[in-house]
Amino acid sequence: MLPGKTRTATIADPDLAQKGRLSHEWARARMSIVEKIVDKNSKNRPLEGFTIGFCLHVTKETSVLVMAAKRLGAKVALCSANPLSVQDDIAVFLQQEGARVFAWRGETAQEYRDCIRQVLALSPQIITDDGSDMHTAAHRAKTKGIVGGTEETTSGVRRLLALEKSGRLMYPIIAVNNARTKYLFDNRHGTGQSTLDGIMRATGMFLPGARVVVCGYGWVGKGVAAKARGMGAVVTVTEVDPVRALEARMDGFEVTTLLNAAPYGDLFITCTGQTSVIRKEHFAKMKDGAILANTGHFDVEIDASYLYSNAKPEEIRPGVERFSIAGKKLYLLSKGRVVNLVAAEGHPPEVMALSFANQLMSILHVAKNHAKMEEKVYSVPEDIDVQVAKSALDAMGVRIDEMTEEQKKYQNSE
Repeated sequence: MLPGKTRTATIADPDLAQKGRLSHEWARARMSIVEKIVDKNSKNRPLEGFTIGFCLHVTKETSVLVMAAKRLGAKVALCSANPLSVQDDIAVFLQQEGARVFAWRGETAQEYRDCIRQVLALSPQIITDDGSDMHTAAHRAKTKGIVGGTEETTSGVRRLLALEKSGRLMYPIIAVNNARTKYLFDNRHGTGQSTLDGIMRATGMFLPGARVVVCGYGWVGKGVAAKARGMGAVVTVTEVDPVRALEARMDGFEVTTLLNAAPYGDLFITCTGQTSVIRKEHFAKMKDGAILANTGHFDVEIDASYLYSNAKPEEIRPGVERFSIAGKKLYLLSKGRVVNLVAAEGHPPEVMALSFANQLMSILHVAKNHAKMEEKVYSVPEDIDVQVAKSALDAMGVRIDEMTEEQKKYQNSE
């Protein structure tokens, strides 16, 4: 029996499925934008005949997107975008609702790759990914029959652009991450809040007055820095991009090098999408008791391999490992994996509604237009971005002004 089936059968009990159903219903009630898209398109069932392969964090919010695609006619298969982020109750619920699910919390690296391959073995025509592990696997295996896809994250889009640049991209992909209604809210506000939520759940640390070092000042770093400051932390930003460093400084944050910040930081949070951001020379300068967390997609930003090879970890709390190095103790959260999903539940439904509305509408766009699309990375069509924003405002009960005819003429005049 396949690894995913074996483990899923073990956890598939009625109590777990009911818990997943209730979590799904909680999220669905707070993601009305997605529901409106389904209601508008359900009669036509525009995804009939398509199999969609999802490689996403298996959360209650993801369940809303997967079930929406199913209600619009698609056959759906799901694996996790991270071995430690799966909410088992959601996986079981989706399986009982007719989705093909290959995901459980605590997969080994090999099992994680096997689960991706099992989804690809079902011959999906559309792939929706978070980090591009499935897109990359499909390209390596030269999987046939894929007509298009979407991608959720900054890190994943970078990988796809590299494939496009080398002329190896096999099908059109919409970079959902690049939608304004995604990165301005999901990356900044969603990750900002959920990162601190994960850290607080794991450690229970007191943030007011704590020295927090945020590595990277992209949209995620901006959100984390702002939320940490809002909770009373003294925030330092480190950057390699001079423009972003200048922006952080003018936003009122201390800006310095990571080596300079290492001796006084109480909490370090990586948000860069880069590898080996915090490494040996930084560990050596950190003070006793420093806490290390990563909120980037991949577990490469903190050099955890150095810690594991130079000290025996002690798990002192769930997801908190203590390393004794050079006479001091450092604490690594979630094994260096994305802390907001491993130590907590990821983004709140309200902000994921924006991202997944973009995902669902982009999936519909690919299903309808793939024959006319080139093998390249596309931005989310502007009309989709605008419609998501309008729907979000409507859900919040917010009204905005409209331009008068005079203003429209003035705007378009020479």
